[in-house]
Amino acid sequence: MQLVVGRIGRAHGIKGEVTVEVRTDEPELRLAPGAVLATDPAATGPLTIETGRVHSGRLLLRFEGVRDRTAAEALRNTLLIAEVDPQALPEEEDEYYDHQLMDLDVVTRDGVAVGRITEISHLPSQDLFIVERPDGTEVLIPFVEEIVTEIDLEEQRAVIDPPPGLIDDNAEIASTRDDSA
Repeated sequence: MQLVVGRIGRAHGIKGEVTVEVRTDEPELRLAPGAVLATDPAATGPLTIETGRVHSGRLLLRFEGVRDRTAAEALRNTLLIAEVDPQALPEEEDEYYDHQLMDLDVVTRDGVAVGRITEISHLPSQDLFIVERPDGTEVLIPFVEEIVTEIDLEEQRAVIDPPPGLIDDNAEIASTRDDSA
């Protein structure tokens, strides 16, 4: 099974290093020197990691054959994909791989449909579900225990208990403001 473990950002310096948005809980294993990664788009890879270091809190990688800023910049926005054992599960009970969460239906505790998870954004402070609503708009849901109360992989759904204002429609908010005027 293939998992996205990172996304290449901008070039760093003039010797071929790139910034990497890490999308794995095991960067020291999956993004270590010598690792060979498939890519999306596929024509960009495979890429072999030559060196890696952390600079100002950001992971910097250099790939074999990438020696200058122009070559590094050409890799921008490339997804890095690692091959993992399909039987491998996250170590902790409440940990999930991104592919397990993608396309889950999101519902409130009361059973109200919110939408479907289309993307997961890994931020320094927390992860966010990007949820596409039935009308095509998106809502961002912090993936924290207080809000995402249950992940049911068998039922393919995430149950949330959103605080007021998190998923309220703009129309509802506007009508509330009009009522109080």
